[in-house]
Amino acid sequence: MDRLKGRSALITGAGSGIGRGVARRFAREGARVMIAEWNDDAGRAAAEEVRELGVEADFVHCDVGDRTDIEGAVRATIDRFGVVDVLVNNAWSGAPMARFEWRTTEEMEAAFRVGTLGVFWAMQACFPGMKDQRWGRIINLCSLNGVNAHMYTVHYNMAKEAVRALSRTAAREWARHGVLVNILCPAAMTEASKAVFEKQPEMLEAVEATHPMGRLGDPEEDIGSAALFLASEDCRYVTGNTLFVDGGSHINGAAWAPEMPEEKPGR
Repeated sequence: MDRLKGRSALITGAGSGIGRGVARRFAREGARVMIAEWNDDAGRAAAEEVRELGVEADFVHCDVGDRTDIEGAVRATIDRFGVVDVLVNNAWSGAPMARFEWRTTEEMEAAFRVGTLGVFWAMQACFPGMKDQRWGRIINLCSLNGVNAHMYTVHYNMAKEAVRALSRTAAREWARHGVLVNILCPAAMTEASKAVFEKQPEMLEAVEATHPMGRLGDPEEDIGSAALFLASEDCRYVTGNTLFVDGGSHINGAAWAPEMPEEKPGR
């Protein structure tokens, strides 16, 4: 307990899913938490949920595809808690699944702006304070989709793999300042994944059948606990790493093969 006592964390996309799970896990270890979320209702609800765990928490509206919003979220966290000790870049918003050849330039640009530039802006905004105190933790959520080249999500795969390169570069440059940058590639049962599996239940059966542990992770207990390690003093000699928090599914690849029509809908 109290592994993050006295620390403050800014978590993007923490209104639901993995972000919310990480926020709750950090709170259980004493962290003060700023929920950065574009969905105001979800963000406020998550902040209230975290406060009920006995720590300070607040909500700030944030569209990670908007640099002004990102920088505003960092300022709001500093105004509220004094510093951003831990930054968790988790938020994502993008186009639905589609074949590579159907993707538009607009979809790819939007994915890069939200999924990669948003992370870049947040890291830049948090770095000065972390450098000044010679302590900081940055955790960037990436994906097995990019690592394993999952089908029909090229926009997402591209954005997340770019974040891995971004993270490793920052890790090299910032390690001397005590600012550690690591990557989490999770596999969790979230609202988003449930929506996919509800439409294609046979795919969930295939994923679970080939998964070494036979299940997808819990956002709070499984993914949040790994994030806690990377946010804590336990991580003092770890930077530039990609941690696969997936129950071993990266070893043999999960059976992620959603159905997709041959012809583009509407043609």
